[in-house]
Amino acid sequence: MAEDSVGAFVPGPRTERAGAAEGPLAGLTFAVKDLYDTAGDVTGYGNPDWARTHPPATRDAAAVAALLGAGARLVGKTKTVELAYGLTGENVWHGTPVNPGAPDRFPGGSSCGSAAAVAAGLCDIAMGSDTGGSVRIPASYCGVFGIRPSWGSVSLVGACPLGPTFDTAGWFAARASVLRRAGEVLLPPGGDAPLGPLLKVKEAWVNAEPATAAALCGGAGLEAAEKVLGPSLTVSIAPEGLDAFYENFRCAQAEEAWTSLGPWVEATDPAFGPGVKERFAAARAMDPAKAAAGRAFRRIVQARLHALLGGGAVLVYPTSPSPAPRLTATQAEQNAVRERTMGVTAIAGLAGLPEISLPVARIAGAPVGLSLVAGPGRDRALLALAEKVAAAAGLPA
Repeated sequence: MAEDSVGAFVPGPRTERAGAAEGPLAGLTFAVKDLYDTAGDVTGYGNPDWARTHPPATRDAAAVAALLGAGARLVGKTKTVELAYGLTGENVWHGTPVNPGAPDRFPGGSSCGSAAAVAAGLCDIAMGSDTGGSVRIPASYCGVFGIRPSWGSVSLVGACPLGPTFDTAGWFAARASVLRRAGEVLLPPGGDAPLGPLLKVKEAWVNAEPATAAALCGGAGLEAAEKVLGPSLTVSIAPEGLDAFYENFRCAQAEEAWTSLGPWVEATDPAFGPGVKERFAAARAMDPAKAAAGRAFRRIVQARLHALLGGGAVLVYPTSPSPAPRLTATQAEQNAVRERTMGVTAIAGLAGLPEISLPVARIAGAPVGLSLVAGPGRDRALLALAEKVAAAAGLPA
């Protein structure tokens, strides 16, 4: 068992399980975020009170069973932000994982432990979940590949909910080919028709810090994608502004979070760390009219982007507007980064689109990722494209 030098795994004895003797993932190892059930273990969901009030799981989550059945070996459960409601990766109860790509910065959340485990070489594949950016952002922050699949394409049976109509079962890998191989096991068949052309999303590039945008346009980023798909075309997809994308996503998702977890919060009165308590308080107080407006806005965005991408076009933009915040960042500074970031992650989040973050650049020693986004159900083609772009960029393919 590899030593957990970055604090990626949940405290206590490590959950381990041999995979099938044969299969497409034989010889590979994987870890799972501590919101997926593993038979015989309590799923802690990042919070001691959740663990205290829930019995051990009686069976494996569907995604865990699929990876084991494909021959991969389970090597542990990874830390998560409490109840998956946060983007920095901080957990005051279990300890915040070290970001192997930038130890003085947050790893990103809520799939913080899974991203850190892959970045540190502790496993080949790590399951996370992505509601508002919780695979894509830690992938960008830690410098690994990460995919948020099309909504509903990978089973979340046996996984704790946050916002069910936004929740997706994503995963990380250090190599593009391994990211694809996991997808061949987890994803439904089909969706592998060729993709193109490449569309450069104006609003997301303008939203990025200048240093981030400049770094991602280089030979390992946008230029590599253009080598594969041809020159990009600039498009505008958010005439309302990314602030409106963030606000409508926040309101619709908060209502779902309180519907899913509010009864437990009220019955248990759990202790929460900084930021999480405030987010649940805001979810509880969400105005139903604002949530309804968020759902209506979502339908508009879905129709707009599904039409744009229906023929196979691919969006390209910075996964995050900046590298990870430093560990010394104040709560106010973290919230500002969260809002600016979620305006971009809400593009795929609202429309239910597959998005892959590629680790293409570093700024002041910290990783930043470039995202490729396709139409719903085109996950397999997007994984194949990411592998080609990685090869063209000289990344671990």
